[in-house]
Parts: sequence; C-alpha cells; structure tokens
Amino acid sequence: MNTLPPKANLDHLKKQAKELLRLYRHGDAAAIARFVTHLPAAARRTKNEVLALQLRLHDAQSCIAREYGFSSWADLAPYVEASAFAYQEQAVLIRRWLSLAYGGDVTGSYDAARPRVAAQLLRDHADLLASDPYAACAMGRLDVISQTTTADPHWINRAGGALKLPPLVAVTHSCLGRLPEFAAGLRECAQHLLRAGAHPNQRIGNRLPPASLATPDDTEPLSALYGAAGVLRDPVLTEMLLTAGADPDDGESLYHSLENPDCTRLLLQRGARVAGTNAVWRALDMPDPAALELLLAHGGDANEPAGSGVTHAWRTPLLRAIAVRRSRGHIAALLTAGADATAQTGAGISAYRLAMQVGLKEVTELLRAHGVQENLTAEDDFIAACGRADAVEARRIQVRHPTLPGSLSDDQLRLMPDTAAWGSSAAVKVMVELGWPIAARGGDWDATALNHAVFHGNAELTAFLLAHGASWRERHGFGDDVLGTLSWASLGEPDGSGESGNRDWIGCARALKAHGLPSVAQDPADPERVVIEGRARRFSEAVTEVLLADSGAIPE
Repeated sequence: MNTLPPKANLDHLKKQAKELLRLYRHGDAAAIARFVTHLPAAARRTKNEVLALQLRLHDAQSCIAREYGFSSWADLAPYVEASAFAYQEQAVLIRRWLSLAYGGDVTGSYDAARPRVAAQLLRDHADLLASDPYAACAMGRLDVISQTTTADPHWINRAGGALKLPPLVAVTHSCLGRLPEFAAGLRECAQHLLRAGAHPNQRIGNRLPPASLATPDDTEPLSALYGAAGVLRDPVLTEMLLTAGADPDDGESLYHSLENPDCTRLLLQRGARVAGTNAVWRALDMPDPAALELLLAHGGDANEPAGSGVTHAWRTPLLRAIAVRRSRGHIAALLTAGADATAQTGAGISAYRLAMQVGLKEVTELLRAHGVQENLTAEDDFIAACGRADAVEARRIQVRHPTLPGSLSDDQLRLMPDTAAWGSSAAVKVMVELGWPIAARGGDWDATALNHAVFHGNAELTAFLLAHGASWRERHGFGDDVLGTLSWASLGEPDGSGESGNRDWIGCARALKAHGLPSVAQDPADPERVVIEGRARRFSEAVTEVLLADSGAIPE
C-alpha cells in the first residue's frame, strides 16, 4: 500500500488518475496490473478482459484511492482537503474535522458525515486535535474530557466549541460512534459526563438548511438521546441516558430509532409514547416488521390517519404497507392489531384489490382470513397480472378488453410509477409494453417511473424507459426534472456508483446521454458544475465525467 505524502495535493492526485487512465488506454501492462490489483471490477481478469471493461476516470480515481488505503475516491478527496488544514491554524483544522464527524443537522450544511475520513485524520493528526475539549467529545477522548471537567466543573452543561454543542450532545451525535473502534470510548465519555452532573436532556436546535449554525430551528430540538438512539442507534448509550433520566418523548428519538429495534424497545419500555410521532408510518419503510410489531404492542394505532408527508391515496398504514409491498409479517401485525381490513384508498380501491394489483397473493389470503372477499373485474385482473409481471395473462385480458390500459383511472395508472418506486423492474416493463402512459406520476414524491428509476440508480430500467419514449424533462413533485433527480441522488450517495452494483448513477447518466440529452459543457465559473441548456447543475464527479465525455477524451 502506498503512503500519502505529508502535504498531498488533490489536483496532483487527479493528474495521477488521468495518467493512469491514459496508460491503460494505450495497453500499458503496468497500468493494467494496477487495476487488477486494486480495483474490484478488474480483479483476477486477464489483460484483454480488463481492456474490454473500458474503464473510465472514476475507475482510475478509485484505483488510486485504494492504492493509498482508502475504500473510494469519495473518502480520499475530503481526507486530502482536510489534511491541508493541518498546516494552517488549529481552529480551521478543528472546524473542518468536526464537519466530517457530524451530520448536516449539527454542522448547518447538506453534507453527510464521513466518520471513516475523520478517523483517518485522527490517526494522522491526533496531536493537532486532542487539546480541544469539544473535539475530544466527538472522538471519545476521556482523558481530555476528564481534565476539562476537573478544571471547570460547569463546562459539562455549557454549549461551546466551533459547533456550539453541549458536551453530552457532542458525544452522542458524533458519527464516529458508528465505527466499532470508537463506540466504547464515546460511551465512557457519556458515562463520565453524566456522573459529573451533565443534564441528560441536553439538546440543540436543528441546523439543517434553511436553518443554520447561527440560526438553529429550536422548534426541532435534537437531544442527546436522539443522538444515541436515532443517529448512532446504540442500545448501550440509549439505555445509559434513559437510566440517567433522559426524556423518551423528545419528539425525535422514537421515530429515528426504528432501524435498530433494540433502541426502539428501550424507549418504549421507558414510556415513550407512539401517538403523534408518525413512527408507525415510518416503520413501514423498514424491511423487517420487528419495529412495527413493537410500536403496535405499545399502543401504536394500526389505523393511524396519514400525515401530511404521505401521499393522499394511502389513508391507513395497511394501505401504505400493501402499496410499498411490505412483507406478510407487516400486514399480519397490522391486522392483528386491529387494522381495518376493508379500508379503501382515496380513489375507492380496497385493500384487497390493492393487494391483487401489486401482486401480493399472500396478502389477499391474509385478508380473506379476516373476512374480506371480493369479486374482481376485468380491469382488476389486468392490473393484477401487470403487477406480478405476468405478461402472458395481461395480454390475454387485453385482447378481450382492448381499451386497457387507456380506460384505467389516473389513480390506477399510478401503479406503474409506484412499482418503479417500490416494486419490480419486470412489472414496470410489462406495463410499458402494454401501453401504460410512460409519464404517469406516483410514489411518495409524485414522480414518473423514469425519475424513480434514476433516483434508485437503476440504470437498466432507466435505459429501457428512455428507449420507450420517456423524457429527461419529465418533472416530479418537487418541481425539477430527471437531471435534478440525478443530481440529488448522485451527490447524496457518493459511494453508491458502479462499485456497489445496485446504485449505478453512472449508468443512468450514460443512458441519458444515449437518448437525446442536449450538449453538456463545463461551467466556466465553477469547474465542479456543468451547463445544460443554459442551466448550471452539479453532479457527482463520476457522473460529471460521463456527461462531459463526447469521446474517449478525459475531461479536464
């Protein structure tokens, strides 16, 4: 593994990647060997097989990053940028490091935390950070916290530091707690602060834009408990705070704890109320029904009305669970807890019909066990066949009823974008091939199937929809088009490109380029942006490379 020089330069590393790619494209054996050694996509391949991959700049950047011991370019780049501050003022370094350790709701930005990068900086520059007590809270340095407490006992309940955090909040919101090597130290620091008299209900206002670090939104308080249960999802830290008297009804902790039902269970056992938290609806996003079962067992309403954030069609949790194709366990839990098995959507589609439409035969069996049985129309049968991707049956019905799918209502036609959001690509393809309107909008954010495909990084479905007439100009409920979707998704999930295999925004960009996207130029005012039809947009670096590439040239 190579070692970064003390004053590594990101521009120099970019040039290294471009040179590596140039050599690769000329068939250089040493360059190809580097890809085979360090790039997973090229591992154990022959020279000709590696050349056939037609690797691009983002692959060369990934190879360079891995040669230096980083899992991706997305981790290497912020590390190098932050390291440069180590040779400037300590306060600047601390602020930059904290921006990697905390999420945007704490830092006042849209940037996600990067705990692995923060950890690497600690290993390389610990001496420059350890003297700051608030940075010590984020990294779990009990020695520094203990010394600070002894010197100033009132410090434990005073907000301060670059991010204006109370110490206990600084500990429990540090995303380094997601890394096993930091979890124990952060727990020790929290225990020390509590024993020294730190208030267990320390909190801050949410700083996520449009709020800011200077003007936090105090109507959305983020407590120390929320950090433990909702950010770190650490049952040990959660129980520690609850035992010390933290309020389980802080408005955020229960809702955000659901990804770890062990935290949810602790909150409920200590009296957290389910009503008014929207947690039941949030539990429907979890692939495992454990969190939903806990909520329902502790007073959750199986018929809780939909809040403002849920599309109007799904009036009850049961309907929502069916629409997003949750498991038989989710449906059974709701029905056992008293969910209305006869519930209907805003368009009058019953739970039974909806289950048939989305191809959930096991759910219709559950509903029949609860006394529901309906006679389906030809329209219902057609939609059901499409929903389970049974093209043969759907075509057979269409022959007898040639007005389908044109005679379906708008609420029935939204099944296609719903399926793109929560269902299967195979079902979407059947619907498109049978004539469903390709620009129909649905899903939680009122978007077309193309928008949903791009959002999920489904390059194969993106290409299929474009080949069948979908347009990048199709808009979604937030007012932007498919390029806006690609921008948001690729920037929000920088590690989810081609290497993961299931979030391929690079492939989505290629599909858009291949199906009529207008010319793309680099923004002269900002090299990180591109201009499309006069509008400046920003994408991930890898997506930007694809959009700018008109040939085999490497964009500057």
